[in-house]
Amino acid sequence: MPALPLFFILFLVVPLVEIYLLIEVGRAIGALTTVGLCVLTAIAGALLLRFQGFSTMQRAQLSMARGEPPALELLEGVALAIGGALLLTPGFATDAIGFFCLIPWTRRPLARFILSRARVIPHPRRPGGPGQSDPGQSGPGHTLEGEFRRDDDDQPPRRF
Repeated sequence: MPALPLFFILFLVVPLVEIYLLIEVGRAIGALTTVGLCVLTAIAGALLLRFQGFSTMQRAQLSMARGEPPALELLEGVALAIGGALLLTPGFATDAIGFFCLIPWTRRPLARFILSRARVIPHPRRPGGPGQSDPGQSGPGHTLEGEFRRDDDDQPPRRF
């Protein structure tokens, strides 16, 4: 999709829809109640974002500990960031989309759908893990162990 129509939708259509919904809800339940509801959804969204963010981060760490790429968790993290930003934006349409991104039973199928359409190419690993070279090879990432002693010291050698 070209960038111009996307920016048109984001910066013109979305605010107009939000203003319309705020006016209509304000007519139905009152202006002060509408403002309170907007504040309440922002607070609830922030709490849900914090809880879901920690949960997703733990699952990503477990995936990496098992040696699996945390692709699903990373996509869920992007959805959480988008959902959090939308919940902090005043309005009911953005709140609905934000909660859609934060709730696990809607976020995970969305992330799985995106992941199923993506092409993931694993990066080849070197022995010893990232940033380490082959054993017996000098260069970046190679550690030498030994003892040292300063000539002007009368202290015993230190081991590092």
